[in-house]
Amino acid sequence: MTDPHRNVGRAILISIAVCVVVYLLVAFAVGSNLTLEQIITARDYALAEAAGPALGQTGFYLTVVLAVVATSSGLIASIFAVSRMLAMLTDMKLIPHSHFGMPGAIRDHTLVYTVVIAGTLAVFFDLGRIASLGAFFYLVMDIIIHWGVFRHLRHEIGAKGWVLLSAIALDSIVLAAFASLKWQTDPLIVIVSVALMGLVFAFVRTFLLLRPASDAHDTTEHAHM
Repeated sequence: MTDPHRNVGRAILISIAVCVVVYLLVAFAVGSNLTLEQIITARDYALAEAAGPALGQTGFYLTVVLAVVATSSGLIASIFAVSRMLAMLTDMKLIPHSHFGMPGAIRDHTLVYTVVIAGTLAVFFDLGRIASLGAFFYLVMDIIIHWGVFRHLRHEIGAKGWVLLSAIALDSIVLAAFASLKWQTDPLIVIVSVALMGLVFAFVRTFLLLRPASDAHDTTEHAHM
């Protein structure tokens, strides 16, 4: 990519704008073909149900096929993205790693770990709860990252403090509203999210404290590079 400092930001903003337009059009299409009661009844397959009045059974099955393809591609992309991030953190010695007798590189192992964890979540939670769990983790992670950049890297990378603080404030508002809503409708997922985040923080804290000093030095050098 030419001029990534400018074009990456533009690409992100354009992608978000396109997604907003597409989502609004989809919502308008569903709302135009189904009543609120029908949407609530259909839930996860509301889009396929909305295709029925316009295109009949062919539209219904076509929408289902497209949804399966979209979900599969998104799932695969997410799995590879997360596994590569885990591999990077493992190389930086920020998280522990064990081969468990498996051959191949670390990124192959983290791919297996990611699939196993995702499969475990799918067994114990439905899609709605998994999405809620992901939302809690993402919002908290986003707040922590922005705060870390504001405290330690703001001047080094030329980030604007008001942008970072605004992002933290908006994330906090969304997190508070989402947590309040979920506490009223599904308090168990709130409790599970807080417990899992607490375990993650405790585990990482313990791991970093017990890490050899040489590993900590290597991680610092890697971060500065």
